[in-house]
Amino acid sequence: MSHATRDEIRTRALDRCRERGVLIPTFAQMRKPWAIDPAVTEALVDVDMQAADPLNLFRITWHNNPESGGFGDVNVLEFPPELTGVEARIIGLVGKHFPTGAHKVGAAFGCLAPRLVNGEFDPTTQSAVWPSTGNYCRGGVFDSTLLGCRSVAILPEGMSRERFRWLKKMKAEVVATPGTESNVKEIFDACWEIRKHRPDAVIFNQFEEAGNYLWHYGVTGPAAEAAFRALPGTEKRLDDALMRPRFAGPPHARLWPAAPQPPETGPGALRVAAWVGATGSSGTLAAGDYLKTRFPGCKIVAAEALECPTLLRCGFGGHRIEGIGDKHVPWIHNVRNTDLVTAIDDEATIRLLRLFDEPAGRSVLASYGVSDEVIAQLPLVGISGICNLLAAIKTARYYELESNDVVLMPLTDSMDMYGTRLTELRKERGAATKMGLVVNFERYLLATSSDHLKELRFTDRKAIHNLKYFTWVEQQGKTAEELDALWSPSYWRDLQDRLPEWDQQIEAFNAETGVLEQVRTRQALRQPA
Repeated sequence: MSHATRDEIRTRALDRCRERGVLIPTFAQMRKPWAIDPAVTEALVDVDMQAADPLNLFRITWHNNPESGGFGDVNVLEFPPELTGVEARIIGLVGKHFPTGAHKVGAAFGCLAPRLVNGEFDPTTQSAVWPSTGNYCRGGVFDSTLLGCRSVAILPEGMSRERFRWLKKMKAEVVATPGTESNVKEIFDACWEIRKHRPDAVIFNQFEEAGNYLWHYGVTGPAAEAAFRALPGTEKRLDDALMRPRFAGPPHARLWPAAPQPPETGPGALRVAAWVGATGSSGTLAAGDYLKTRFPGCKIVAAEALECPTLLRCGFGGHRIEGIGDKHVPWIHNVRNTDLVTAIDDEATIRLLRLFDEPAGRSVLASYGVSDEVIAQLPLVGISGICNLLAAIKTARYYELESNDVVLMPLTDSMDMYGTRLTELRKERGAATKMGLVVNFERYLLATSSDHLKELRFTDRKAIHNLKYFTWVEQQGKTAEELDALWSPSYWRDLQDRLPEWDQQIEAFNAETGVLEQVRTRQALRQPA
């Protein structure tokens, strides 16, 4: 490929987006979709939520309404005490209603969009490479398809068949690496091979990309706050984080207020106690960084597989909690801000998968007083969501949380990704029995304890941070000086301050493509005279 200038690359990207009708949403619009141009919102009603349609970029938000096709409150599922065995209110943000059926499409967008609008990625000549343990590569392929550019999905060969079927349907090039969820180094090795042999390839490595961190900080974090504020017993103080016009100051001013919110007061007032997320690429943990700016008492809890306790014990191994990846510490994990590490037995997640999704399991849950409404929504919870749920219960038990304490977490994907796993389990273990499911419920939910958990001291956090050296400096080309810079809180504040600038660049790019005017014209022509 010729060495084009950034201006030349940006011009080609503009032309491609103009040709394909691609309008880029800003981070502010993904955070508050009611700020989207009405013509776009009206046009979306006629577009299937999972279609590879450029307008569906505006459905990269936690606010999708699957019934109306429009936008509404953040989609959540609350797990009641009858299910969890703890008093704390545990609330999951539902990822199923994103395009591709998982919120990872947002993380992929966060990595792609800034490079696209700044002339750092040429969709006409370059291939987009998406290293992943499952959902992120699907999100990247979706975003790439809309741009009409070549895409390469890298994921372990042991992931669920649903992921591979979807990638085949999208006609993506697939690189299946050895192993399963915890074999991340093999994914990185595949990236190096691609770099050597394909000069047209651009690697969007979620484990190190600032866009992954910033999408969750700027979109998932505010969505978690909005979900909390929607609960009875909280004040609806959304003006600062969610309602205020985006640029209320100079371009580089803080996008969200630095001053924390005062605690809720009064009898029974709710408080944000914790944000829980499986480590994976650590992108979702960035939402905890945001919540701490709003609720200083909020704890950030990182969950991982007990079979591969990298953060908890500097351990290694294989496991079956699909999509979370292990045996390294992601570059974009703000370890200094992490309060608690907990490890979840993958056997617990597999058994609870059957409890939640087998008809006999639902009958058991009903006999314990779990409502039909909650049972009907349990298919919204994938395997990593079950992991997060168990980590949330451990957190509630460790901190002795009460009924006014709220624990928030993401539900990355749903059972749509794991139907073949249920089939495999039935074949391997036979039909689920009522007695076995009762044991699973009692042992793996109601008897969940605070074992395999560690509250991090300053020195513990520094030790985990230092583990990054062995992956990122020795293997992936980072420097020790860059690693040291990550330890400073100012590094992350400076990173967060880039969001308003990115939005301005997206808006300028859209203005040059003229796609918004095309959408407005089409919608105006559809209106009756």
